[in-house]
Amino acid sequence: MNFGMVLKYLGILLISEAIIMTPSLFVSILYKGYDINAFVSTIAILFTVGFLAFAVKPKNKNIYARDGFAIAALGWILISFFGALPFVFSGAIPSIIDAFFEASSGFTTTGASILTEVEGLPYGLLFWRSFTHWAGGMGVLVLTLALLPTIGGGSVQIMKAESPGPTPGKIVPKVGHTAKILYMIYFSITIVQIILLMLTGMPLFDSLVNTFGTVGTGGFSVKNLSIGAYNNVHAEVITTIFMLACGVNFTLYYQMIKGNIKEAFKDEEFKLYIGVVLTSIILITINIYGNIFSSLGQALRHSSFQVASVITTTGYATTDFNQWPGFSKIILILLMFIGASAGSTGGGIKNIRILLLFKSMKRELFKIIHPRAVYTVKFGGKVIEEETLTEILAFFFMYIFIFIIALLIISLEGRDLLTTFTAVAATLGNIGPGLGTVGPMGNFSQFTDLSKIVLSLCMIIGRLEIYPILLLLLPSFWRKVNV
Repeated sequence: MNFGMVLKYLGILLISEAIIMTPSLFVSILYKGYDINAFVSTIAILFTVGFLAFAVKPKNKNIYARDGFAIAALGWILISFFGALPFVFSGAIPSIIDAFFEASSGFTTTGASILTEVEGLPYGLLFWRSFTHWAGGMGVLVLTLALLPTIGGGSVQIMKAESPGPTPGKIVPKVGHTAKILYMIYFSITIVQIILLMLTGMPLFDSLVNTFGTVGTGGFSVKNLSIGAYNNVHAEVITTIFMLACGVNFTLYYQMIKGNIKEAFKDEEFKLYIGVVLTSIILITINIYGNIFSSLGQALRHSSFQVASVITTTGYATTDFNQWPGFSKIILILLMFIGASAGSTGGGIKNIRILLLFKSMKRELFKIIHPRAVYTVKFGGKVIEEETLTEILAFFFMYIFIFIIALLIISLEGRDLLTTFTAVAATLGNIGPGLGTVGPMGNFSQFTDLSKIVLSLCMIIGRLEIYPILLLLLPSFWRKVNV
């Protein structure tokens, strides 16, 4: 472990957080909110701590794989802690545990909240709350690499540790350039949605924060009733389209820009993702038509929005799907686990893992029929290495194992099974609202501090895809060996 470089990068990360918090301060000043001093104090603390850590001069400037995982795990815990300070300093959320939950939910793009009255917050905090989605969507560390790509070597190790999906990599040879390309695409999508929402009549501020929540697949809204508060069909359609678009692997957009449009649409994960979305929309529409909604158009409108919101792990709502029939709710719960595509801003297990697990299952069945035959698992015409398949199986087991452990701890509160189950599923999968008392019209405020800490860690574990946080628990991980 190269502790000097880990500390140096954590310092850079905190400085970056201070920079991305500055727009929220400007919004607070513009609207003359009571949160101005809270932002000033937090930014000052971030710069001070960040520069002290950055001032470290390590002898070895290389970053190894374990260093990347340490930076990712510790970095996300730190940005969530410091990101919570404006809520605490302003008095909007006096409890540091509640504030940490809210900030963790923001950066991990979960969208779960402990706030019972969102509309009472000052504009600066509302902006910060949603902007954490945008910063965390593509990855705070990736954003740091885009802003400061020349800080030391081994940046690819950091990107691998933070990037979602089983096969993160570089679009172009230089990691800093890759980060810039990803954020250029990300920024362009953001600008387009802001403009389109404004054209529907949505105010500028609302268009900004709702876009941050959509593109970052986060789901924090400035309205207590989420997107449903606007009762704006055009805004809902735009939000649905952009949620689905941001659930797609962003490298496919780069391929399209380079002219490889046909190849992008041939991507197996993309086809599975679209297939799951369309099938879910059709099944839920049939189930709620005539039962919950008398109009087929209304049923299709709300089913498509909620399917897009859940599978991309955004968490916005246009209606109380807690009241839907059991069949529809089961589909939504399954979508919570499936999640979006690898390399997107969404959470969950990811479509590519689900696809490869099914292919592995199919191979094992064929092996029973023809024991002497040699079968391989292919993706995109290429043979998947056994090591990758083993990693996916291990990830799936760890995901379920962590889910069960968290479920047992949360169940100590004695709440109903639906609330307990979906609270863990919604936080580990970075979805946001669950069902029961944590449904779209509820929140997580009623949980104990222990449960809130566990659920906060679930959000960070889910966002970093398990490995970085679990590695922190291994004593051998901290040994000072450059391997």
